[in-house]
Amino acid sequence: MITKNKIGIYVHIPFCKKKCDYCDFISYCGKDNLIEKYVDSVKKEIEHVKIKSEITTIYIGGGTPSYIDSKFIVQILEKIKEKNVAQDAEITIEVNPGTVTQEKLQDYIDCGINRISIGLQTTNDELLKQIGRIHNYEQFLETYKLAKKVGFKNINVDLMLGLPNQRIIDLKESLENVLKLAPKHISVYSLIVEEGTPIANKIENGKLKLPDDELERNMYWYVKNTLELNGYKHYEISNFAKKGYESKHNMNCWNQMEYVGIGTAAHSYRDITRYSNTEDIKEYIKNVQKGEFEKNRIIHEIQKEEDSKKEFMLLGLRKIDGLKISEFKNKFGDNPIYLYRNELKKLSDEKLIIIQDDSIRLSNKGIDLANLVWEEFV
Repeated sequence: MITKNKIGIYVHIPFCKKKCDYCDFISYCGKDNLIEKYVDSVKKEIEHVKIKSEITTIYIGGGTPSYIDSKFIVQILEKIKEKNVAQDAEITIEVNPGTVTQEKLQDYIDCGINRISIGLQTTNDELLKQIGRIHNYEQFLETYKLAKKVGFKNINVDLMLGLPNQRIIDLKESLENVLKLAPKHISVYSLIVEEGTPIANKIENGKLKLPDDELERNMYWYVKNTLELNGYKHYEISNFAKKGYESKHNMNCWNQMEYVGIGTAAHSYRDITRYSNTEDIKEYIKNVQKGEFEKNRIIHEIQKEEDSKKEFMLLGLRKIDGLKISEFKNKFGDNPIYLYRNELKKLSDEKLIIIQDDSIRLSNKGIDLANLVWEEFV
């Protein structure tokens, strides 16, 4: 169901203990002197932003939100709660092993955070070292145990596949170890090598070797089949959940609902406009402190109706159940089957999508070649 009167909030915490070798997100190490000023600016931006809709999801991402003192996370949430936050809002924080204590986790749960996402990536310590993670598997287990101890029930674990030197047997071991813990949600991402990152340089210099495409796809299907056999629903390209534990924040984004991004480099989608804040943290702080919030804003797109329709198709086709034809009709007053008859015929003929009853979704072949499907609606 698509509703106009609900909204999500994303808060970007760009600080890290150490940047991972594959990361190209806007995040900083060695800028701890800016943390206090930054948090103050985030609170001022929250105060400034006008939100009349009910806030149904809050997502605190990074960077490494668990790196900074938990009192700052508490302050940020208290500020958001001055607005219209739903009683049953899903409130998520990303944490990394090696940056978490029981006290921090207790503070999170006490201030209303009810979902936690732990960045594991692999249970193989050698692979963790190779991709520049600061923790080992033992530290992850300790973090997971503490999260359960303080009362977190809704826990996500992040895994990665297609890592340099990773074998199917390594992935099998990671999955088996994580499944023993029975988290409610598991995200599995294929490594994307971004230009200019340390990992890209090591691959270019021959120091690290990526698995070939066939092995990477075999890994993906191994993960999918194993998780489904263990009672997880595959509900989005990279996400698996126990029934009722799908990430509401992400689902809302894929359902083209509105969200507000707070903090440097944070992206927003409101009133058919996609925009973000400046990626320069000092600039962000300076503008907020002077009350010149608009100076931070970079507009990426003001959508025409045709753009919104295409984006609805693209986002809907990220979901494994696909998009509902009836929801498209309700939102835009058009039938996508007619509107995109040429694109859909082509994709259907290539056996990349399945059109059935009220849905248009990716086929198994389409899951492997999802980028080709999405390109039709860019």
